[in-house]
Amino acid sequence: MAASKWQRWCLGLAWAGATAATSLAASVAPVGAEHGMVVTAQHLATKVGVDVLRRGGNAVDAAVAVGYALAVVYPAAGNLGGGGFMTLHLADGRETFLDFREKAPLAATPDMFLGTDGQVVPGRSTRGHLAVAVPGTVSGLELARSRFGSLPRATLIAPALAYAEKGFVLDAGDAALLATATDAFRQDPASAAIFLNRGQPFEAGQTLVQRDLARTLRAIAQRGPDGFYQGPVATALVASSRAGGGLIRQADLAQYRTREMKPVTCDYRGLRVVSAPPPSSGGVVLCEMLQVLEGYPLKEWGWGSARAVHHQIETMRHAYLDRNTYLGDPDFVDNPVERLLDKGYAAQIRAAIDPAKAGVSKELRPGVPPHEPQEGNNTTHYSVADRWGNAVSVTYTLNDWFGAKVTAAGTGVLLNNEMDDFTIKPGVPNLYGLVQGQANAIAPGKRPLSSMSPTLLTRGGQPLMLLGTPGGSRIITTLLHTIVNVVDHGMTMQEAVDAPRFHQQWLPEPTNVEAFALSPDTRELLLAMGHRFAGPQPANHVAAILVGAPTLGSKPVGANRFYGANDPRRGTGLAAGY
Repeated sequence: MAASKWQRWCLGLAWAGATAATSLAASVAPVGAEHGMVVTAQHLATKVGVDVLRRGGNAVDAAVAVGYALAVVYPAAGNLGGGGFMTLHLADGRETFLDFREKAPLAATPDMFLGTDGQVVPGRSTRGHLAVAVPGTVSGLELARSRFGSLPRATLIAPALAYAEKGFVLDAGDAALLATATDAFRQDPASAAIFLNRGQPFEAGQTLVQRDLARTLRAIAQRGPDGFYQGPVATALVASSRAGGGLIRQADLAQYRTREMKPVTCDYRGLRVVSAPPPSSGGVVLCEMLQVLEGYPLKEWGWGSARAVHHQIETMRHAYLDRNTYLGDPDFVDNPVERLLDKGYAAQIRAAIDPAKAGVSKELRPGVPPHEPQEGNNTTHYSVADRWGNAVSVTYTLNDWFGAKVTAAGTGVLLNNEMDDFTIKPGVPNLYGLVQGQANAIAPGKRPLSSMSPTLLTRGGQPLMLLGTPGGSRIITTLLHTIVNVVDHGMTMQEAVDAPRFHQQWLPEPTNVEAFALSPDTRELLLAMGHRFAGPQPANHVAAILVGAPTLGSKPVGANRFYGANDPRRGTGLAAGY
């Protein structure tokens, strides 16, 4: 006799639970430390940050040193030629956010990537100097250091400068990442001279030296932001842009400023979430999803159950419609943040979710209830926490791996392709498949909408969790999974990071699913509900810290207060403390 739908549902729950238990049992314990913790995507950068903490620097000092170090030892995403966000919880209880996102050049136009026929020209927004937005990283790191740090600039830049000038030995992961851009490097002489070894890919065990980048770092060490945005480095950046058909001029560099802003905050099951405001979509969408999910008994349903997965997918679907429609640079767009974070709005979304049937993305549209406007692979993330209660969550980027695949001649600075994060043409997907609206259209001096979401959770006014990840549009859902895994399912930080994930972003329709995220029975139940699935997208790399104990409900292990988790998916990175 065939099993009833309810019997199959229960079987799916049991199978999912067994699968989850098996996968979690394979996780290593999170890295414990007594005084502080650093987690980054490159082991040398992590060691730089830990050394700063050992020498008495605070978490901001360590974060700045790591940012400069990653620009040397992790050139695929670490950068001086890109931009990003920093979310901070300071020892005195202050919370703040630094926006050093790249900006469109002053000569940018809404149709700059369209041909005479009005259609998008393939590759124009992703490769070469026209794709480059005005970099913000140096401005952001220097503002953080001057306002919240305690050590001199030269001290924090010194490790990066040494790795650039003397070189560092590539391990297998470093060499493999460089090899992915071999063909692109060969098309750009300035990049080939640095990132190819006599025209061939570098191999593990060989040494990468970046003398031009060392000169740029020395100029910054001596003059601060003026060493990058003015003087010889700026002249070289502009000359390279002109030669390559780009739009960046001295006026663009001179007018760049980091913005200090109020973070987006919300509550989830008694914990305070502190995250990135627009021009990041991350904090708004993350909080919107958490407030929808707070109305469901996820712990009772169980990790990986069909009910839990269904409601998470539908929550993602609704939130990404809002993300792609209403959000943009607050200097140009009136973001409806208050509405999107209202608990009443979360209840409206829950009411629109059918508990037994998948939504159809194309039937969910802006302007249709509840999504009515109301009036008035790549990036890298690192997390740092110190013994005094300072916590810093940083995500910065070149956008794609190695950005626009061009280096500003004479500077050693790889340049971003961040212009692709704008709406190149409404309705046309960008590099990450996001279909966006007019709110994110290109305008001179505008910052493109981002998914980067450096995030903190606090409890009782003290840092509890730090997390973030690269991954374009998948950043926000990855953070959602990680938070839910810790808060609802009682996982350690490492278990939460290791657990397989799924991602839904409204359009395109299918939900991307990692291997082992769904048991066969759960998948069958979800397919019967109308869900459509696709394979996984490129892996994220979460860098996360839990403060206090290995899990929310447990006790510390010995004197250890910090528990770091490095995502194993890319085979790089390190969690370390002291």
